Amino acid sequence: MNIGELAQRTGLATSRIRFYERIGLLKPAQRQANGYRSYPDEAVLVLRLIAVGQRAGFSLDELRVLLPDGLSRWEHDSLLDTLRRKVRDIESMQAQLAQSKSELVELMAQIEAKPDDMDCATNARRVLSGLGLAQADATASAVPRSRSGAEAGRPGRARRSAARP
Repeated sequence: MNIGELAQRTGLATSRIRFYERIGLLKPAQRQANGYRSYPDEAVLVLRLIAVGQRAGFSLDELRVLLPDGLSRWEHDSLLDTLRRKVRDIESMQAQLAQSKSELVELMAQIEAKPDDMDCATNARRVLSGLGLAQADATASAVPRSRSGAEAGRPGRARRSAARP
């Protein structure tokens, strides 16, 4: 099949297919007499595996190691070990992301709970001390009154009005 048909069957751009071929993830295509590339049916499966692997978080270098020269040369145990490691990596990232999300949601709740009569700097000290950030309280009190604690030390960022937390 030619590169256009391969692109249509895989949903990949022809430039991406050429790229995978150039970096060795896809076997070089045979050339027809007119110079056009001619790909075997196996190329569809290989490109789909590459796409699935990338969506699963595998780098191109990891895929290069994972994908054998030919599908008949796959090592079952090695493939499963690699996939299991990637699943563990993803689970670890999920746990880290869940922890980060939880911390951010708590921080937002604390900021939103600002009493109406409290200025932003005082609210920042209240929030940071409530989160157990001992040094943050000292840092927040050292921040000039025209800047909130969240803006301290961030050059190039726009300043918020003192009325906002």
